[in-house]
Amino acid sequence: MLAFFRSIIGYLVMIVFLLMLGLIMWVFPDTSVLYYPYASMDQLFDLAPYVFLFLIPAITMRSFAEEIQNGTLEWLTSKPLSDVKILLGKYLASWTLVVLALVPTLLYYLSIYELGSPKGNIDTGAVMGSYIALILLAGSFTAIGVFASAITRNQIVAFLAAAFLCFAFHSFFDMISRMPIFTGGLDNMIQKMGIEYHYRSISRGLVDTRDILYFVLLIAAFLQLSWYVLIAKKH
Repeated sequence: MLAFFRSIIGYLVMIVFLLMLGLIMWVFPDTSVLYYPYASMDQLFDLAPYVFLFLIPAITMRSFAEEIQNGTLEWLTSKPLSDVKILLGKYLASWTLVVLALVPTLLYYLSIYELGSPKGNIDTGAVMGSYIALILLAGSFTAIGVFASAITRNQIVAFLAAAFLCFAFHSFFDMISRMPIFTGGLDNMIQKMGIEYHYRSISRGLVDTRDILYFVLLIAAFLQLSWYVLIAKKH
């Protein structure tokens, strides 16, 4: 965490993220809540995942790629820290930074709550569910980004690989399920393999344990893969 905020990167990432969401929420006519006929934060939660596709890889691309490129990974692993602790430390630092970037957006909720007619005319349950979904999605993208950073020494390659993998797990399954050859319930099964299905399910305000389990397993799977990569690089 200190490494992020000792340089301009941590501040720049948060500023760009909040600026983009601020423009989407309040300025651009097609998405501005001021032009909506009802109080809602749907536009933020619909577009935030696509902002995360670039924001999170930018955060995670340095996590291991920089260590490998500078030759400091061997020094780090020689410390009295297990590989699991090193991996979780980098993962949790990146995820925490993304969650911190979301905290100021609570002002959007308070503003819409006050501006509603009547006051408070906003589905608070759906908003809280959407925040939970967004935090879990951020955790999944972060795990994918850390894995992409672990497999290469080039930060740009790590960024591109993470962005592609995040997009693939978020949207590819939904896109594939719409192909005419998948019918008879197979399309729904394929949809459930992707992040977008579970993200939208939680965003409705109904937190289902199956959706939570999906995100937990996805995060665990990519952290496990990252651990295997680190073990392989040590030998």
